[in-house]
Amino acid sequence: MKISHMVLTVLMMVSATPVLAEEMHGMADTSHVMMNERDLIWMDAPPSLPRGAKVAILEGDPSKPGPFTMRIRLPRNYNIAPHWHPAIEHVTVISGTFSVGKGSTVETKAMKTLTRGGFSVMQPRSAHYARSKSGAIVQVHGVGPWAINYVRPEDDPRRVPGVPYVNN
Repeated sequence: MKISHMVLTVLMMVSATPVLAEEMHGMADTSHVMMNERDLIWMDAPPSLPRGAKVAILEGDPSKPGPFTMRIRLPRNYNIAPHWHPAIEHVTVISGTFSVGKGSTVETKAMKTLTRGGFSVMQPRSAHYARSKSGAIVQVHGVGPWAINYVRPEDDPRRVPGVPYVNN
């Protein structure tokens, strides 16, 4: 009787180990991300975007291989010069308005204004540009590595005058 009780106790402990490990490390588990808007941590956008934008990473790391999701908060009258990405870009407008144009030259009249719920897909290496007159929050997702490459070197906010420009 004692041996069967001990065996049962050991079996219960062994079968409970994965559950306990999951509970102990639940916050580090990225296989199932759940968050509300109030959980987002906004920080200054990377230097590849003009100053004034904020970014919150929801999933992954855009600079590394794998899926990523981020939100970008754009202030009023915010412009992003013609650029392209090495990977596909999906954009959903969460709030405000976000205008997008195709090509390597800004043509304001050719831009499509997307409102809340609007969606756009930009294929790898396809030049496009964007702006938000009213301010907006957009969600960007794709598969990294992902980057912003400006069509004209002088439009890149990372450019340091006098230093040769390298465009990936």
